[in-house]
Amino acid sequence: MDRLPLKRAALLWDESFLWGVMAHRALASCGLACDIIRAADVRSGRLRDYSALFVPGGWASNKIKALGDGGVDAVMQFVRNGGSYVGFCGGAGLATEDGIGLLPVRRRPTKDRVPSFSGPIRLTVTDHALWRGIADPVFHAWWPSQFTADNSVAVLATYGEALPDAFSSDVNVGDARSLGAWSGLERTYGINLDPERLRNEPAVLEGTCGKGRVVLSLIHFDTPDDLNGAIVLGNLWNYLAAGEERTSIIKTSGAPPSSVPALAAIQDAVAGLIDLGSRNFLWIRRNPLLLQWRRGVRGLEYCTLEVLTREIAGLLRESPGISDPKSTEMLSSVRELLLPFVEKAKQLLVMERFALQNGHITYERCDDPEITALRIELFSRSKSHGGRFKEVIDALDNLLFCLLTGR
Repeated sequence: MDRLPLKRAALLWDESFLWGVMAHRALASCGLACDIIRAADVRSGRLRDYSALFVPGGWASNKIKALGDGGVDAVMQFVRNGGSYVGFCGGAGLATEDGIGLLPVRRRPTKDRVPSFSGPIRLTVTDHALWRGIADPVFHAWWPSQFTADNSVAVLATYGEALPDAFSSDVNVGDARSLGAWSGLERTYGINLDPERLRNEPAVLEGTCGKGRVVLSLIHFDTPDDLNGAIVLGNLWNYLAAGEERTSIIKTSGAPPSSVPALAAIQDAVAGLIDLGSRNFLWIRRNPLLLQWRRGVRGLEYCTLEVLTREIAGLLRESPGISDPKSTEMLSSVRELLLPFVEKAKQLLVMERFALQNGHITYERCDDPEITALRIELFSRSKSHGGRFKEVIDALDNLLFCLLTGR
């Protein structure tokens, strides 16, 4: 297959949020330097400067909206002309026929999936360069979709056994497996939970679009502290000839910018929100970036606030950017949006915590009209990001992009 001349790789930032931070940190820790670009850069033709495009997780439908018709066309043309596309989770979903159609792959309907699996799972892998150096192919999936593909798409890995410390919704896999409890739990929850339903389903796919290569993974090789994932990222980089030689780009942190009132207020507010959820037994920590929350409350949204806030604080430790008028103004705008959101979110979490004691609720359904109204205000009725929460994370995300790129 013809390849583009060796160039750097790009990481598409829009509508990734927590998953963008995860991908960027994982690539950086491996010394794989990607330029962070936005949908507007794609529309303006900037993909011509790159040989590979990495697309992190996130809601694929929101990524399509951010790209717009011009951005979708630019990605399609980039790949057809020989560029490589790598999508993780939501970034993989973006490339399916349900998204922009790079590969003849579709997402299974929700009713046929195990929609809430998370954690370590062993794969069955093929003989492929991606798996070089992997002795035991255990990786992490975080609430993935499930795919079906035609015979023109190569399956590089399928799901095998879920490890005992994984979860399906808020149910520990090892505990449920030891009791043989899956069928009863599925009746109670009203969704598929047993991770055995995932076995032999495709987890990593590869195909071609025009002259370009497309790799789609429902596995998060960018999971923090995952040695196997880091090895695969390096293998993937070499396999696609995606960028320049590796260089260490990890920065060391200095003193916390505690003298910045806006940042201190933001950090205190988010820390208080996470602490409230912990002391009310609504979530536990899975790894440095992800929480595990109880069914009945939203958890990913609060986790996203924590991660974006922490990343911004870390960058401000490393950079004089806090003195820049633009970033200072953006930080103040974030504070004005975030503080009232956090106060209402705390109220909602306490109400949900007690509602859980009185009956079965989900994050979508609750008989209490006061809880329902507050949920709609803060998050909208959408499963994807909406409501006042979307305003907050858009502001955080814009500031983070500015600090990461200087533009």
